[in-house]
Amino acid sequence: MSETSIPPKEPGRPTDQTFLVVIATLNERENLPILVPRIFELIPAAKILVIDDDSPDGTGQWCDDFKKRDDRLEVIHRVGERGLGSAALAGFRWGLRQSFDFIATMDADLSHDPAALSPMLAMLENDPDARWGGVIGSRYVEGGAIQGWPWYRHLASRTVNTYVRWFLRLKTYDNTSGYRVYRSSALRQVDLSEINSTGYAYLEEILWRLQSVPLQMAESPIVFVDRTQGRSKVRLSVAVHSLFQVVGMSIRNLRKPKRGGTDAV
Repeated sequence: MSETSIPPKEPGRPTDQTFLVVIATLNERENLPILVPRIFELIPAAKILVIDDDSPDGTGQWCDDFKKRDDRLEVIHRVGERGLGSAALAGFRWGLRQSFDFIATMDADLSHDPAALSPMLAMLENDPDARWGGVIGSRYVEGGAIQGWPWYRHLASRTVNTYVRWFLRLKTYDNTSGYRVYRSSALRQVDLSEINSTGYAYLEEILWRLQSVPLQMAESPIVFVDRTQGRSKVRLSVAVHSLFQVVGMSIRNLRKPKRGGTDAV
């Protein structure tokens, strides 16, 4: 299925699912057979949307084969397009058109424990006044931790998060975590077409735009485990580019981002 082939949700058509997990993939054939069944085991009512960037290792084909056995899995095959941010935005638009109540994002490399999804979701379900736009799976609040990183990665992550928090005036501590659960009503208040970051910097940009609504994000502790299968997609050049995009956001901080609307999905 291509992104452009997905039809809009029919008005008034009910959905059996209220919780969507968006997983962006590039060469994750080794990890998805572990991750996907585990999510369904823990949250049977969830639906998973894999957005695969034309993985040469057969990730997309595995998704197609799994979907034949279990239609709770959907897959979007992208050709000639790359980037975590653009993949996540495609997932948000798909989930909003399908009227899910909550949309989660997580990594495919088993660094994010699916067991953390339920506590994150519960924080939003137990927030009837919708004070929180979403929940970040946070390594930097009490109870959070990182396993398997060398000291210099700890230092780099802490430095970037401090920098982002200060420059963008964010109140959250783990602003580079991609493990999140968003309230769909919050995403609808952000003009997704205005998000400029197609790579990892989208993680900070969407927090900045939600804060301008204004909506805050809660944080739930997670234990992040460094990948054991496959290769990391994060390179120094990617991190440097993301920092430059954050600088651009901080300069634009004087201009209030647009609110959502019909263009948001």
